[in-house]
Amino acid sequence: MGIKSFMGRRSEVKEDKREAIRVKDYMKRKLITFSVDQSINEVMEIILKQRITGGPVTDDNGNLIGIISDTDLMQVIGDSRYHNMPVGDRTVGDLMSTQVATIDAEADIFDAAGRFLKSGHRRFPVTENGKLIGQISRMDVIIAATNLKKNHWR
Repeated sequence: MGIKSFMGRRSEVKEDKREAIRVKDYMKRKLITFSVDQSINEVMEIILKQRITGGPVTDDNGNLIGIISDTDLMQVIGDSRYHNMPVGDRTVGDLMSTQVATIDAEADIFDAAGRFLKSGHRRFPVTENGKLIGQISRMDVIIAATNLKKNHWR
């Protein structure tokens, strides 16, 4: 006697034909960038005026070379208080992080959300051949998610 299958008829696998929502669709292209020789005091003023928490550091050719954040600024403020000295002539190059996690413009927005959760970063610069072409933030991912209708979630 043969073995009977109790699984029933198998349904066909339906292929999802929707296009993925890409980082490039929601990233900011006009960025406030900093240079290595800018003073920390100038950066603090820009950050306060623009209401941002940091930004990419680029060279004269637009290549991404680092990132400066409010956390870096807190470090210099703490150090100056500890040593009882003003911030002085410190520059972006003295404080910026040079190990910068970037994201590809073609990455799916949900992959970006996962990376934000795992890393704790607030922003990812988007580069193409080493050149800064944009930046995506947590808020940009939230905007992308609210623009979707329920049936578009992947």
